Amino acid sequence: MIERFDTGPRMSEMTIYHGVAYLAGQVPEDTSADIVGQTEQVLQAIDDLLRLAPTDKRHILRAEIFLADMADFAGMNQAWDKWVPEGATPARATVQAKLANPAWKIEIVVTAAVP
Repeated sequence: MIERFDTGPRMSEMTIYHGVAYLAGQVPEDTSADIVGQTEQVLQAIDDLLRLAPTDKRHILRAEIFLADMADFAGMNQAWDKWVPEGATPARATVQAKLANPAWKIEIVVTAAVP
């Protein structure tokens, strides 16, 4: 059975199937924040969704990070390194991409195991 969370007409924020949670791309709400602030907002949104699964960041299998500008790589990593659990770092890719909203500096997609 597929479980869907925060389902709208276009997408769900998260789906779960066979013990794996697939999160939609998470973006910041406050676009006036710098890259560290926007990253912290996105990571909090990920924590909130994972809690619904229920799982947590220790069970993230893969993270895909989209940055509007690679000049923000160091700032993003500053927030990421504080958040990611030592010894439970997921597979990760970071790329530069033109995001749907020009005010967004970051979007993160994660896939996590649901124990």
